[in-house]
Amino acid sequence: LLEKMADVSLKEAALIVGVVAACYWNSLFCGFVFDDVSAILDNKDLHPSTPLKNLFQNDFWGTPMSEERSHKSYRPLTVLTFRLNYLFSELNAVSYHFLNLVFHVVVCVVFLKVCKLFLDNRSSVVASLLFAVHPIHTEAVTGVVGRAELLSSIFFLAAFLSYTKSKGPDNTIVWTPIAVTVFLVAVATLCKEQGITVVGICCVYEVFIAQGYTLPVLLDTAVQILRGKGSIPFSMLQTLLKLIVLMFSTLLLVVVRVQVIQSQLPVFTRFDNPAAVSPSPARQLTFNYLLPVNAWLLLNPSELCCDWTMGTIPLVESLLDVRNVATLTFFCFLGSLIVFSLRYPGDSSKTVLMALCLIVLPFIPASNLFFPVGFVVAERVLYVPSMGFCILVAHGWKKLSNKSVLRKISWVCLAAVLFTHALKTLHRNWDWESEYTLFMSALKVNKNNAKLWNNVGHALENEKNFERALQFFIQATQVQPDDIGAHMNVGRTYKNLNKTKEAEESYMIAKSLMPQIIPGKKYAARVAPNHLNVYINLANLIRANESRLEEADQLYRQAISMRPDFKQAYISRGELLLKMNKPLKAKEAYLRALELDRTNADLWYNLAIVYIELKDPTEALKNFNRALELNPTHKLALFNSALLMQESGDARLRPEAKQRLLYYVKEEPQDANGFFNLGMLAMDDKKDMEAEAWMRKAIRLQPNFRSALFNLALLYSQTGKELMALPVLEDLLQYYPDHTKGLILKGDILMNQKKDIIGAKMCFEKILELDPNNVQGKHNLCVVYFEERDLIKAEKCLVETLALAPHEEYIQRHLNIVRSKIASLGAMEQSSLPADGTAAAEEKKNSFQNFKEVKNEQKATQTTVDNNKGHSENKKRTEKNNMDKEAPKKSTKEIKDIEKKRVAALKRLEEIERILNGE
Repeated sequence: LLEKMADVSLKEAALIVGVVAACYWNSLFCGFVFDDVSAILDNKDLHPSTPLKNLFQNDFWGTPMSEERSHKSYRPLTVLTFRLNYLFSELNAVSYHFLNLVFHVVVCVVFLKVCKLFLDNRSSVVASLLFAVHPIHTEAVTGVVGRAELLSSIFFLAAFLSYTKSKGPDNTIVWTPIAVTVFLVAVATLCKEQGITVVGICCVYEVFIAQGYTLPVLLDTAVQILRGKGSIPFSMLQTLLKLIVLMFSTLLLVVVRVQVIQSQLPVFTRFDNPAAVSPSPARQLTFNYLLPVNAWLLLNPSELCCDWTMGTIPLVESLLDVRNVATLTFFCFLGSLIVFSLRYPGDSSKTVLMALCLIVLPFIPASNLFFPVGFVVAERVLYVPSMGFCILVAHGWKKLSNKSVLRKISWVCLAAVLFTHALKTLHRNWDWESEYTLFMSALKVNKNNAKLWNNVGHALENEKNFERALQFFIQATQVQPDDIGAHMNVGRTYKNLNKTKEAEESYMIAKSLMPQIIPGKKYAARVAPNHLNVYINLANLIRANESRLEEADQLYRQAISMRPDFKQAYISRGELLLKMNKPLKAKEAYLRALELDRTNADLWYNLAIVYIELKDPTEALKNFNRALELNPTHKLALFNSALLMQESGDARLRPEAKQRLLYYVKEEPQDANGFFNLGMLAMDDKKDMEAEAWMRKAIRLQPNFRSALFNLALLYSQTGKELMALPVLEDLLQYYPDHTKGLILKGDILMNQKKDIIGAKMCFEKILELDPNNVQGKHNLCVVYFEERDLIKAEKCLVETLALAPHEEYIQRHLNIVRSKIASLGAMEQSSLPADGTAAAEEKKNSFQNFKEVKNEQKATQTTVDNNKGHSENKKRTEKNNMDKEAPKKSTKEIKDIEKKRVAALKRLEEIERILNGE
């Protein structure tokens, strides 16, 4: 009979699907907000590159369970569904919200099946519809992280339905459903911890529903046995056996769960749950008062709030507090229902009993009564308890509707409740559209929660609206003057507004609120780990002043002394030590950080930068590769390792360097540096057309890209396209009028290709204005004087040039030629030194015919923390190593090409000298 009643018809299922869709369709347009950011956007466990085993080693937020900052929320199966979402749509929020909506539909249908065990069909549908539209569920359904509640509820209800089939004919035990129940309980617990409470509901069902006992009967039987007047009935022995199996399975699950969290409770601060750290009786009075608060949210979900922490609900510190009346009323009503359900037989009492079990037992883990949790009130944890509430309401409605006098009014009231709840749910969903809308809606309900003011500030900060964000952060400090995070937020915002003095003052206030170190005693203050970031933020601020580097280092060391496992302090200190030109100490800091976390790709990357500073490119490349093993998409490691391979001069490494740069430009299509370095690689490989295409791409992205402009011009000049180089050089010199090598190259092309002596002369004179001691520019100007047939000026010029570079043999030879010409022909005889006299410069390695400018921008990561969210932000530190330099090593082919040019230049000089001497 029970199974027949428990069948859900297609019409009923379609009705539920339609109602849920009507209430939650707009949730598909919401984004990732609040806890979604940590659980989805910042959680590397969702990425396909992360090993699946990590899901079973980390908490719900992707933090290793062994770390103190872990919340110890172990929900690997829920994270697995997030990972599947990511696999199909990456970070498209629509798919995540759609799957939540589907899971809510499934819960509603399975709940209807459960209701039919204790209610008639009509009342069951009423309970299921009320559950489907109740506004308290928006946090669980529209908030993506609420999926933990949805999944756990599916297996929670499935486990209970399975257990109801464990009673066979003649009260025999059917073990298969019990085994399935135990399995489903384990699965529910792996979705969310409260799943384990279904075992208690199964026990109550077995004793009071399946066996039909009442409390008086059980007490009477116990008394008879104790008096020796009777024995335990066989049916009761069977019941005890089933309960023992259930309890033993539960105990096993609890032991495993304790092992997973490594026997450590999560660390929460007084800001998360003020009552948890309050003395008696305030702690007990407040926790008990929270029970009627939750009950009121079920009864009247008109004012919903996403965050009930901090000062939302003031502490109940006295027995005379009027709020104790609400607590007393709640317990009286609850007690009367418990007495009615346990004392009297009948279907009504059984229905009330199961409803109470669904309300009370799943809520126990979140009640703060046995262990503290990280919140005061959380609407999402009422998802399962609301099932019992809906059964109670439906059962009460059934009683009223059966009375002819109240039948119509009961239907009107039911329709009004369902309609208003559905409208409220639909409206509430829009609050979850963005973080700004969510937290602003919360502030309308509660203005005493500094966390809400902070979160609105964060939302505005993400939009770069720092002025408005500052207002909300300051308000947070006024609402909660001792909120360390709020003062840190104020400091960070002042820093973003370039108000360093005010920023430092705010950080100093936050630092003063930190628990002080007691000399001789181990620092063991239970504070939020991210509050220690105040030392990091303050140090990062003051180290901008070169005279305060030691002071910044002291702050980093102070943070490390407070927490020797504070990884972030080692990372930031390592970057500072690099800045202080202490690479060996920086290496020690990074190695210490790696002892704490060897899976951090940024750490291996930073260590590679240290080895570059230590002139050890081999070790640097090894560490870059290790970073890429851990994170194949690490952009900075891809870019800088490719540069390192390119600079090594090893042609065997060029294909891999090219692949990394190609991957880099795919990830960063707007970064001109990637395309420029691909062009440089192509030049090294003598792929001139490919090099030209990459350089052009870099210039399109960054028209004033100095190195790309020069090297493109150089490429044209080396491939016989000197006239194409001229407009590129014009652009270069428009942006950088003092670009010496650009001026030399332009002057050379003007003199040798266009025979524009005046234009060439202007280029060389400009060089000498910028650098009077530039040997190459001065020598080329001497050649111009010779071309102008001003031998006296050419001689004087060459004498001055030789004084600047007395060891350059070619300058002495040219001077001898000029003097010989003057001596043999006299003042009226002038010979013509060919326009390519500048070819003499080709003897030198720095000849302008063989210039190659390499822009080698080493980017280093300094992982700094500048927020109170506990998140790390990666910043780029750029080291520009000689914007205009030749490639450090040449291939054999390149060396031969240079040698040919040098020989040709010498032959040309010999020809010049022969002509001059012959005349």
